[in-house]
Amino acid sequence: MNNKTGFNRLNRRAGHRRALIKNMVTSLFTYERITTTKSKALEVKRHAEKIVTRAKVDSVHNRREIAKTITQGDVLSKLFTVLGPRFQSRAGGYTRILKLGQRFGDAAEMVILEFVERSASAEAAPEVTAEAKAPKAKKAAGDSAAPKAAAKKSAPKKAAPAKAAAKKAAAPKAAAKSADTE
Repeated sequence: MNNKTGFNRLNRRAGHRRALIKNMVTSLFTYERITTTKSKALEVKRHAEKIVTRAKVDSVHNRREIAKTITQGDVLSKLFTVLGPRFQSRAGGYTRILKLGQRFGDAAEMVILEFVERSASAEAAPEVTAEAKAPKAKKAAGDSAAPKAAAKKSAPKKAAPAKAAAKKAAAPKAAAKSADTE
């Protein structure tokens, strides 16, 4: 019998379940919106709400308790500098679940888990720049090539039809010159 089980096991062993929740909570704090199944979202929501409540009071004890779950330093600092103060006046209910429908492969109920109050920067999708994608070794070697590549990319696309029109106009002149010389 499954009487009074305080959490959903998600059909995983304890270590796998802990890792899954840590990763999903970290993703929620990073992107402020994640898409997952309904059962995972309900479980992640419980942990995220408790962490945000702790982040409202910036103390060494709270930082160390949250650091057990959130191991990325930038996400931890965002939690105490951005998310904690944002929800200072709210007494709970920091996240919401929006239903998307069923997944095609296995008909699992899919949802979006997001913060109730989202910042304007979080609403725009995070873009990965070309510099962030390039390895560090290539950055140092390709510093002089980067401005050239950026100049090529920023050139307008309408220049190509103008070149084609110039070639068409030059073709009759070239034919006339070759006829004159013969």
